[in-house]
Amino acid sequence: MYGYEHVGNVNGRKPDEVDLESGETLYPGLRYGDNQLRWGFIRKVYGILAAQLILTTLVSAFVVLSAPVNDLLRGNSGLILFLCLLPFILLWPLHVYHQKHPVNLVILGLFTVSLSLPVGVSCANTDGRIVLEALILTAAVVASLTGYTFWASKKGKDFSFLGPILFTSLIILILTGLIQMFFPLGPASTAIYGGISAMIFCGYIVYDTDNLIKRFTYDDYILASAALYLDILNLFISILRVLRSGDN
Repeated sequence: MYGYEHVGNVNGRKPDEVDLESGETLYPGLRYGDNQLRWGFIRKVYGILAAQLILTTLVSAFVVLSAPVNDLLRGNSGLILFLCLLPFILLWPLHVYHQKHPVNLVILGLFTVSLSLPVGVSCANTDGRIVLEALILTAAVVASLTGYTFWASKKGKDFSFLGPILFTSLIILILTGLIQMFFPLGPASTAIYGGISAMIFCGYIVYDTDNLIKRFTYDDYILASAALYLDILNLFISILRVLRSGDN
């Protein structure tokens, strides 16, 4: 049978036989059956996350390449404010209906599009070279942190202690951002703010990936993908802010 090699005798299988499709054991003490289920859950979450990132890329590209849409969004502060508030509004139904298929996917799609439009406006107002650099850096950081978290989890490390630290840092970050709306920061302060933001969301990528491996239930695939999507999107925006400030 394909997908099997001879290396051990577990649960009635032939001697030295292991299921390659189940992946390696995620963390010490995890049973074989649970390990298979958890790997299936992880693949499902990353599949949804990939679809979200592709949708964001398409929507952002449409905003950048469509001059009328870009002008409409940039010239209408009320619309931009609504688009900024819409993801927070959608968080409530997303949480309530996250286990109700296919309503959960529809809400997640609307949530993704509502976040993608402001990102498209930011990219449209930024030099293409800087956007590309931010994309490459974000991809490299996400891949590195994800790989590290899986490796560390296999070695028995736990990152749940980061939760309170990251939450407190995020609240301070949000309050600083609100203050910045009334008292704009200079280029150097903006770069520092973006760098601190990037560090916080790097921590969230590790924390949420650790939750994906160990703590999210199998029915929480929508919440898990939304959490990782927000981490990646905010990391990209933070890196973009730093590069844009440095370029200025």
